[in-house]
Amino acid sequence: MTFMVTFSVSSQGIMGEKNNFNRQDTLRGSITKERIWWDLTYYHLDIKIDPENRTIIGSNEISYTVIDTYYEMQIDLQEPLVLTKAQQNGEDLQIRHDGNAHFIILKAKQIKGAKNKIKVFYEGKPRTAVRAPWDGGISWEKDLNGNHFIASSCQGLGASVWWPNKDHMYDEVEGMLMSVNVPKGLTNVSNGRLVKVDELSDSTTFHWEVVNPINNYGVNINIGDYANFSEIYNGEKGDLDMDYYVLSYNLEKAKIHFSDAIKTMQAFEHWFGPYPFYEDSFKLVETPYLGMEHQSSVTYGNQYKQGYLGRDLSGTGWGLKFDYIIIHETGHEWFANNITYIDIADMWVHEGFTTYSENLFIDYHFGKKASSEYVIGTRRGISNVKPIIGPYGVNKGGSRDMYPKGANLLHTLRQIADDDEKWRQILRGLNSEFYHQTVSTSQIENYISEKMDIDLNSFFNQYLRDVRIPLLEYSLEENVLKFRWSNVVDNFQMPLDIFVGNKNIRIFPSKEWKDLTIDSNDVDFDKNYYIDFKLLTD
Repeated sequence: MTFMVTFSVSSQGIMGEKNNFNRQDTLRGSITKERIWWDLTYYHLDIKIDPENRTIIGSNEISYTVIDTYYEMQIDLQEPLVLTKAQQNGEDLQIRHDGNAHFIILKAKQIKGAKNKIKVFYEGKPRTAVRAPWDGGISWEKDLNGNHFIASSCQGLGASVWWPNKDHMYDEVEGMLMSVNVPKGLTNVSNGRLVKVDELSDSTTFHWEVVNPINNYGVNINIGDYANFSEIYNGEKGDLDMDYYVLSYNLEKAKIHFSDAIKTMQAFEHWFGPYPFYEDSFKLVETPYLGMEHQSSVTYGNQYKQGYLGRDLSGTGWGLKFDYIIIHETGHEWFANNITYIDIADMWVHEGFTTYSENLFIDYHFGKKASSEYVIGTRRGISNVKPIIGPYGVNKGGSRDMYPKGANLLHTLRQIADDDEKWRQILRGLNSEFYHQTVSTSQIENYISEKMDIDLNSFFNQYLRDVRIPLLEYSLEENVLKFRWSNVVDNFQMPLDIFVGNKNIRIFPSKEWKDLTIDSNDVDFDKNYYIDFKLLTD
């Protein structure tokens, strides 16, 4: 998701936050017994969009494999949309409604290993986005020519805000067909590849197919008076089709401005490995909101400006060397769409790595010094009020610090690795090891610890589950440097690079005082580590 610009003063205290979770939060955010017994394999979402009345009507045919025998299936659809009917094998089924969760009572015995289908029908006015993409739904807008300009966005809120599905991140569908009918003269752009267009008397149906696993919030519709242009990127897995859909009057502007798309692919394939969805192509699609990481259909609304709507989030100048939305949302193709959190509590896996990817884009195109300046500059957006890991099982994310603090956590790990090629192979290895998978934070932590051959348990506890920033207390007298960690979790371990005169020395502080005899009182600390320093004097 796009980072919302807020700058706060750093705080070392923890502000109490009372979470009043209810039954609906649990039904939405946990792996219920009505979800766990069946494994998603395919969706066919077949819908008609009526822009004038702001309604959707249609169906979703859900293919699944039976993992364990059970008789009730949970399908999610949020009010005010109405789930009107469910069918299996041509028979109507009883539906028990519980808020936004709908429990379908199956007649046929569900035999373990069987591959079955169920079809659900729905209609109504979906929630209108309040402040997309952060407070999402459907954005019903018009372009400068008065044409309808419509788009979906639903991370956090859930894809069930506009279509019925198994709305939990743990189970990604293996493939999907989207058949979207819109009024004549408009184009719908969704995920994957356009496989067929049906021209009707007063409307057009666009059929888009995805052949890779896709998370629910990554599915999207984008409807407008679009013009299209394309190019081919010769990448690590061969030719990648890169398509761009923009409002017709922005075509010439976009042909120049979207040059950042190829640059992004070059940088991210270098750092993260091959683009994960060659079969589904890559698209940038203009939308009436800022942008979102919809898989193979990345949405764009940064007004053809450099930076974040013309601003530099780092305050260093480097943030104006690229279009933030193109780089950030494309980075999510690796961290969000390839590697996907299993619970939104672990959302930092998406946002921390992807905010860090901005730094790596700069590293690739402008050099390591520039990239360090950029990521260090983003620290001004860290508040350190709440941990960046959220509560599990209730569809609740952690602190928005997951963006800049997550990036600086990873930048600090790069320093600890002390080998840029080793660090690059870890990033590429993550995308290979967890290719097209849903993951937990612990899996990411364990993988990095193993590949770095360091116990990073206390490191991750410090930066992910605590709000305090490690403080290095030190004194320097008669060529003796004394130092220790404070403001840290139990058993905190992290090496630190210091500069003594012209020499680079690695020290290993602990919570106990340590002494180091040095040959110069000219001492400085590597600012690439996200820590605080305090000189103690008598």
